[in-house]
Amino acid sequence: MDLRVVGLTHVYAGAPVLQDIDLEIPSGRILCVVGPSGCGKSTLLRMLGGLERPDAGAVLQVGEPPEGCLNPLTYIFQDFALLPWRSVAGNVALALEDRRLGRAEIARIVDDVLARTRLSAYRDALPRQLSGGMRQRVAIARALAVRPACLLMDEPLSALDAQTRELLMDDLVGLWLREGFTACYVTHNLAEAVRLGHRVAVLSRRPGRVREVIEIDMPLEERAERMPELAVHERRLWQLLREEAAAADQELADV
Repeated sequence: MDLRVVGLTHVYAGAPVLQDIDLEIPSGRILCVVGPSGCGKSTLLRMLGGLERPDAGAVLQVGEPPEGCLNPLTYIFQDFALLPWRSVAGNVALALEDRRLGRAEIARIVDDVLARTRLSAYRDALPRQLSGGMRQRVAIARALAVRPACLLMDEPLSALDAQTRELLMDDLVGLWLREGFTACYVTHNLAEAVRLGHRVAVLSRRPGRVREVIEIDMPLEERAERMPELAVHERRLWQLLREEAAAADQELADV
């Protein structure tokens, strides 16, 4: 299933937040979205998932979701959003408990997704016993349990230290190679964007508009070893963002 954004515009408290956004996320591809602070990246993600309605334009789901899909558009949040009193398996199962599935089917799906995300050995652990990286892996497993058509990822690695972030990027690439998932990945980190994105959309200052969409043809599995070659894309992103990021920072400082 492809996801298309057509002429999306949103106004909040009389101020324009997003204006005339046109984007496409083809099935099996990752679109990263970058932009200066306050440009509407997270608002765009909420509209993709139907949590907010645009004032104009539309989000279109084109084609059929994958077989067995229980929730076409599924979020992965920055703060993990795990229930502290539930085990790893219990947190993953939570996404399935209102789907009219039998206990045996839920157990089968949980076992499968824990194996796919290399969490089987931690199924009985509580979130407080896990590192930040492991907690985010549980959040990813929970999202995959419903076989989404598109993952909506809101700065999922920004709360992690640099080493853990690198490991989680490796994990995400490995998952994509096995699962071929579709994702819209919002980040402020340009290195993440060029490491994970098949396309990178650059938004302007508020009201956010699409300034440019950069295509990155290098296979995901080769990028960790070829980061110097990706530097040209990172420099291009910074050229597009630098002046607007400085202006946005000053606006925030003046509030």
